Amino acid sequence: MTTTATPTRVIYDTDPGVDDAIAMYFALAHPAIDVVGITTTFGNVSVEQAAANALYLAALAGYPHIPVTKGVAAPLAKHAEPPPAFIHGADGLGNLPSRQATRNQLDTRSSAQFIVDMARANPGNITLVAVGPLGNVSLALQLEPQLPMLLREVVIMGGTVLEPGNVSPVAEANIWNDPLAADHVFAAGFKLTMVGLDVTHKVVTELALFDAIARHQQHPATDTLRHAVAFYADFYSGLHDTIQNKGCFAHDLLAFVYVVAPELFGVDSGVIRVAVDGHANGQTMMNRRAHSNYPQAGWADGRLPTQVCMRVDAQACLALFESTLMDSAWLQPDSTHR
Repeated sequence: MTTTATPTRVIYDTDPGVDDAIAMYFALAHPAIDVVGITTTFGNVSVEQAAANALYLAALAGYPHIPVTKGVAAPLAKHAEPPPAFIHGADGLGNLPSRQATRNQLDTRSSAQFIVDMARANPGNITLVAVGPLGNVSLALQLEPQLPMLLREVVIMGGTVLEPGNVSPVAEANIWNDPLAADHVFAAGFKLTMVGLDVTHKVVTELALFDAIARHQQHPATDTLRHAVAFYADFYSGLHDTIQNKGCFAHDLLAFVYVVAPELFGVDSGVIRVAVDGHANGQTMMNRRAHSNYPQAGWADGRLPTQVCMRVDAQACLALFESTLMDSAWLQPDSTHR
């Protein structure tokens, strides 16, 4: 596990989303992570709702000072799919019965511009954790072609190599939502790690754990998280054989677990291409034979390999999540009324 004295400075690119909220609170709670900005995108909800949710979740936990930006509202090329309200709720947080008023405001920069500004101001010191469609990252690359050299690394939650997809037999939702942006990002030359369904479908967070966290913390933030997860877990009930008790795959959480504890993952390396249309739209195809000379165009263009998480210590991930969220030190008095 990463135990450096200086926490990893992270920009969190997100479309909250229940599993995004789980991941956000883990990142805020873990002492080895310093969230220096939250950039939002369409995906689980509209970008307007994503930005509102990010502001609300940050303020509720007592972090209104973290800059939040609004980013891309639609894919680069394909038509936008409707947000999956049946999975995350119409509001992305399990249809909260009410919300406290917040006073924190959006940073006026676009998400892409914020990423570029932070990378230029802190060369080599920012890790970008992207857990939604990758339009903000693609747009940031257009603004600053040297971005792969300016960021420390990029960790994405998205894609799948061997595990069946969750929006088609071969595609994962984040990549499928904006496949052209994803292919652009995979080709850019980042130090890039993909945390996809090959590992996230092996780690089940049970609702009972969020019940226990809410009881222990007695805080509006963890109460809100518990409510959201209950809705999300209802969607997953009976959907996967691996979910025996009421719970869910906390997909986005594992991107942050990788940042602080990469030793919990088994990683393979290979060039990734993304199918941008047709029945395989959004498929992440991995060349697992590094020295192959294929006649098919597109596999010999000098792309750098991506580190792809293929194996995971599920129990260790769950133990890390539980111990981190149970720590009372991370929660501040909520700032919704300040």
